[in-house]
Order: sequence, then C-alpha cells, then structure tokens
Amino acid sequence: MPHTLFISDLHLSESHPRTTEQFLRFIQDVAPKAEALYILGDLFEYWAGDDDLDTPFHCHICNALSSLAESGTRLFIMHGNRDFLMDESLAKACKASLLPDPTLIDLYGTPTLLTHGDLLCTEDSAYQQFRATVRSPDWRSQFLAQPLSQRKAVIEQLREQSEQSKRSKKMDIMDVANAAVLDLLRRYNFPRLIHGHTHRPAKHLHHVDGHSCERWVLGDWDTQANALQVDASGIMYRQLS
Repeated sequence: MPHTLFISDLHLSESHPRTTEQFLRFIQDVAPKAEALYILGDLFEYWAGDDDLDTPFHCHICNALSSLAESGTRLFIMHGNRDFLMDESLAKACKASLLPDPTLIDLYGTPTLLTHGDLLCTEDSAYQQFRATVRSPDWRSQFLAQPLSQRKAVIEQLREQSEQSKRSKKMDIMDVANAAVLDLLRRYNFPRLIHGHTHRPAKHLHHVDGHSCERWVLGDWDTQANALQVDASGIMYRQLS
C-alpha cells in the first residue's frame, strides 16, 4: 500500500557511527518503498552553514539522500533546533524540499500539521528567548558572515552550555506545553499533528473545542532508530533496530 514515512532527531555526526549506519541502511532498504520521506528536524547534530557541505561526512549523507530522491521517493526536510541554519544549498544537494515550520499537508485525505516541536516547549522561557534570537534574520546574517571554523567553535560552546542548562531543568519544562499544542491545533483548524524534538515517542489525543485531534511524537535515533508510517488506512510506529 502507498505510504509516507516520518523521522526526526537523528543527530547525525561522525562521532555517532552506529546511528549513521542505521540511517544509511534505512535510506537504502526501507525509505525507497515509501512515496515520501519527511525529516522533521535535527538531521544533523549541528549545522554551521551550507558552506560546510563539502566535508566527506556531509557529502556521504547528502549523496545517500539524493540517491533516494532519484529512486522516486519525494524528500522533505524541516529545520530542527540543532540544524536551523540549513538552507537551499543543502536542500539542492539532497534533492529535497526545505519546509517551513510548521507545515500543513493533506496526508491521504487527513489534514496533518508537521513541526519540529521545539516551538511548543513554551514553558522553557529561556530556550524560547534563545530560539527567537538565533532565528532572526539579523542574527543569522551576522553569524554566517563569520569564518566557518569560528562558527563551529561558537556552536560547540553553545551546545555545552545547553547540556549544562538541561541538567538543572525539570523534564516537564522541556516537554511540549499543552496550551501551546491546543493553540496550534486551533490555528490550523484542528488537524492531526506530527512532531519530534522531545524524544518521547507516543500517541496523544487532544480534545479541542469539540474536536478530537491526534498528536504523534517521533522518537530520537540516539536511543532507538524508528519511523512513523502513514497510509490511507492509518498510522503506526516502525522500529528499525
């Protein structure tokens, strides 16, 4: 049966070879059977800018995705909180379409809203302030004007600060806020919602203004490789490892 696959939070890097191997097997063996593959953020551990495309590791990943697209599987990529600097050069190298966050699609007759998920973590006010800053056009242009090596050093420092900050935060603060979810569902006329970011794969049912809305959360590949498979008959998780 024709189907579509959704994944997120792969955090690919040379320092995680097992995850990379799982991803490449998925791209070669599983994804070609799908009509489309949506990667909803954090494909890479971090992305310093599209001028970093020529490293052997990034070329390997982009070539694999390009081959998937050439085989007939449509490919869509969304920014995550780690790789929000991905741009059109990367998308072109992968033969993918770069999606805005959020994006509403018609998925086998069901309106489905896609988002990475970090915009829903509104109780983490410090993160939301940081997110607004680094997503602004001024910050982006100023940052990308710096040499690549300097950008990578800054990102490594920010990642270390983020890990330290997480240790002092309650887990619930870093999860999505129910009020933010309900607001988003109302804004898009009560669709089904698919997102990643929180690393807590599960199906949730929200009751909003007389409507019942499903929310499906994607898992992270650091823990266990998985995908969400959707077809005209329904939706299910696929464990890949």
